[in-house]
Amino acid sequence: MSPEFFLLLAVFLVVLLALAWPLGRFIARIAGEGRVPGMGWLAGIEGALYRLAGPAASGAQSWRAYALALVAFNTVGALFVYALQRLQAWLPLNPEGMANVSPDSSFNTAISFVANTNWQGYSGEQTMSILTQMLGLAGQNFFSAATGIAVVFALVRGFAAKSGGAIGNFWVDLTRSTLYLLLPLSLILAVFLAGQGVVQNLAGHVDARLLEPVTYTVDATEARADTQVIPMGPVASQEAIKMLGTNGGGYFNANSSHPFENPNALTNFAQMVAILLIPAALCFAFGHMVGDIRQGWAVLGTMTLLFVIAAVATFAAEQQANPLLTQLGVDPAGGNMEGKETRFGIAASSLFAVVTTAASCGAVNAMHDSFMPLGGMVPMVLMQFGEVVFGGVGSGLYGMLVFAILAVFIAGLMIGRTPEYLGKKIQAYEMKMAALVILVTPCLVLLGTALAVTSAAGTVGVANPGAHGFSEILYALTSAANNNGSAFAGLSANTPFYNTLLGVAMWFGRFAVIVPVLAIAGSLAARQRLPATPGTLPTHGLMFVGMLSAVVVLVGVLNYVPALALGPVVEHLQLFGE
Repeated sequence: MSPEFFLLLAVFLVVLLALAWPLGRFIARIAGEGRVPGMGWLAGIEGALYRLAGPAASGAQSWRAYALALVAFNTVGALFVYALQRLQAWLPLNPEGMANVSPDSSFNTAISFVANTNWQGYSGEQTMSILTQMLGLAGQNFFSAATGIAVVFALVRGFAAKSGGAIGNFWVDLTRSTLYLLLPLSLILAVFLAGQGVVQNLAGHVDARLLEPVTYTVDATEARADTQVIPMGPVASQEAIKMLGTNGGGYFNANSSHPFENPNALTNFAQMVAILLIPAALCFAFGHMVGDIRQGWAVLGTMTLLFVIAAVATFAAEQQANPLLTQLGVDPAGGNMEGKETRFGIAASSLFAVVTTAASCGAVNAMHDSFMPLGGMVPMVLMQFGEVVFGGVGSGLYGMLVFAILAVFIAGLMIGRTPEYLGKKIQAYEMKMAALVILVTPCLVLLGTALAVTSAAGTVGVANPGAHGFSEILYALTSAANNNGSAFAGLSANTPFYNTLLGVAMWFGRFAVIVPVLAIAGSLAARQRLPATPGTLPTHGLMFVGMLSAVVVLVGVLNYVPALALGPVVEHLQLFGE
């Protein structure tokens, strides 16, 4: 194992922790009702928005009202993004004259960006106009991230409330998360990225003269190319919220392996930190909001433990040489560099792959389809855990808290005591809702995969037959249902079948999870918060970290091991058994 990787991993975690600690306290203040320190100049904008919207926009809401507002807002957002794509040929800021996007691709993309998935079955620089990228896609990058933060605020209030039926107000949480957190951080990161060479303009393209002209043949006619068309656009601003909001949708088809999105090792490191910054900070915000910072440390410790194991496993797999390439004379000492940028190498590419799939991001700086079978399996498994190892902005923490409810319930059964978490008794209603949260995505993934591999419309898009082709389909459904957005790109998924199937998986993978989480928040908020007793299970120590980690892994194993055995495990045995 290379010391370079462990040094990179250690520095990454130290920087992440150093930035997340103060940001967590700041987020806890955003979740409160008072003014946010240092942001008084934004309070006037916030107040003006509430006055324009009327008193209903700031009054306390029950969980049902909160959920209704959330679903309605995101439904309108999906319709807006769909219409924008279907009409972009006649709208301004379209210097390249991009045509209207097809109905099935527009449907898929609209749901994808609203659901914080950002799955892209198209080439961004060849499909979307600047207006669609800025107003539709980048706008939803903010709103989908703010939606996730709002849900975790509501759930934590349910734990923190002494007794009451309200869990906050969705419109207030959405506004404050966007205004005080996402916009300022995105502005800072966008300026940094632009300073490092990430493109930021409203130009269509530039024609660059080639140093070595290329001669090629088309229909028996010889032609000569002296210039290359290089797409331009407002990339830095979209790249910033793409990472901070754990969105992942790239301006260019090559995503974060494109030098205009990710020029050098410094921007690569900054983007990895940006992906996990808010998810990690929300753990500290959780501790502050419930009045016990140790609870935040326990959740963060669980996430970090699973993250480090996954990162080491991925790097170890990619350090192996592909035996098929070794037979062709490729030096095995270099490991598996296929599909990776030489400016990042195996260490930074492996860590980026784990970061982006541990979070609900989907940005990539290497081709996951070219990873070794077990190296590609680890990102897949991280998504199949429910993306709770840091996870998406908001969604990672509320997913992990649902697993915490399950963990204390199992512990309660073992000792014959009514389970409690943070002073709230966990009863049948919470367990039913938690079961829904945990089972929705495996059902979507496994049923969708079964449909795809047993239908002609599903198998026609598979370029690689056998175990790897199965892995590509399983990865696509896993990514969609868990709202990640990365892909094993050997699957041709921009078809009516896959655009529809994955769109349905993304919508229900997002909102069929959020609604039960809000139901748990409402139930807990109405329940009396009890003081700890000698018989209360401590939920802030190493024992609870181990128990919570085991529950996350066990649920993932029980759900997906048969499918994984048919895909990456078989491929690994075939590759190294020859």
